[in-house]
Amino acid sequence: MTHELGDREVRDFQDLVELRLGLRIEDARLGFLAELLRRRLDSTGIEPAAYLNRFGSDWTRGEIGALARELTVPETYFFRGADQFRALAEIALPGRLAVAGGRELRILSAGCASGEEAYSIAIVAREAAAGSVAPVSIQAVDINPAVIRKAQRARFTNWAFRETAPDMRARWFRRVGAEFQLDDGIRGAVAFHERNLIDQDPEFWRPGSWDIVFCRNTIMYFPEETARAVVARIAGALAPGGYLFLGHAETLRGLSHDFHLRHTHGAFYYQRKERNEAAADPSAPGTRRVSSEPPVEAESDWIADIGRAAKRIETLAGAPSPHVQAEAVSAPRADYGAALDLLARERFAEALELVEAFPPRSLADPDILLLHATLLVHAGQLDAAERACRSLLGRDDMSAGAHHVLALCREVGGDRRGAIEQYQIAAYLDPSFAMPHLHLGLLARRAGDAEEAQCELGMAFELLQREETGRLLLFGGGFGRDALLALCRTEPERCGEDA
Repeated sequence: MTHELGDREVRDFQDLVELRLGLRIEDARLGFLAELLRRRLDSTGIEPAAYLNRFGSDWTRGEIGALARELTVPETYFFRGADQFRALAEIALPGRLAVAGGRELRILSAGCASGEEAYSIAIVAREAAAGSVAPVSIQAVDINPAVIRKAQRARFTNWAFRETAPDMRARWFRRVGAEFQLDDGIRGAVAFHERNLIDQDPEFWRPGSWDIVFCRNTIMYFPEETARAVVARIAGALAPGGYLFLGHAETLRGLSHDFHLRHTHGAFYYQRKERNEAAADPSAPGTRRVSSEPPVEAESDWIADIGRAAKRIETLAGAPSPHVQAEAVSAPRADYGAALDLLARERFAEALELVEAFPPRSLADPDILLLHATLLVHAGQLDAAERACRSLLGRDDMSAGAHHVLALCREVGGDRRGAIEQYQIAAYLDPSFAMPHLHLGLLARRAGDAEEAQCELGMAFELLQREETGRLLLFGGGFGRDALLALCRTEPERCGEDA
């Protein structure tokens, strides 16, 4: 039976999928959504109006599961994101075992798909906790009943081991025909359940339930308000000091202030703030490493570096002067706007003098504090700039702008490794932020790493085309969009010439 569906019915279905599954299906996929609705109507034998009314009130778990099979992405494999599993083994597990006092450690794999993540956690926990008396309990949940059944079977094809060392596979799996069966001890360490993360379940999410939560590549599919609610639920259920691992493209910026960002082993992850804890110092272990490298030569001056490149481009290409012409910037505060105007005209000393004459209470404003830190870098007052960044990060340690300015302090001060780490943090926290990628590309170019330079400068080129004018003004070093785009095109060609 072919059902005729109107736009209103498909839109209602779109809204109900968001309400009951937490998934926002973009308008570009409405054709797919209409076809899915037709299949479900055929399968259930219900007319469109009755289906939507029933689905919107008290629909069965079976129908939610059927939709989840169609709408969720179960692709995964063992030890996906190996850096995070190293952080789990060397930071998160030892840290939680140290405070457990012999009690059971509780780990959750949320959005577990077919089980590879949860079983990877179990293997790491078994190996990392060797000799420990503390038992480890792992629960894994997913909205899709089909993948839960597959996970419980614990039998996998060779494709699931594409990031698994052969000795690890040999230790924990045995071949059964064309598949590999997981060791019974590891299989028994994980309990799988069908569960919708957007459902409020006070017992499951009771305070302090979990020591470690993996919720990777899941919240990225939620609308912002749903993601915020799910993260709040996780935060409430994590023990103080517990750890949260997200997917590499996911960030808590703008979603939660309940966590500190951690960066070790080349991985980003989060630690639940302690009760009544003041915001952590951004130099705390796990968020920053101080380089022991000797200072580099004067070319580490980022403003001079961009300036020389821009002038070279102007000479070669006959381009107009790249310096910023005072572009319009929205400024709700008159004095702040005046300082931005001075910055736009490269009158850095006057801008700094004006900002430092603001009433002390103004420095509680994150925008003014960030502007102050940037102007201090221009003035070469790196210690003062770093103190301003620390003050801002003390209020919000997920400020991408503050991490970027802190990276500038490191770079100008000759701490290349520290600069790279802070640029990476800024880029992770705000994937739309072009300038960290530009600086990472310049650092790679000077080090002679052509592939890395090409990658980072290519990313910067793409992002610069959409970068906000105000952010270009604040972080562009006195150069405008066109000059910075030209820089991204030409700098990879110079790779290694001044390494």
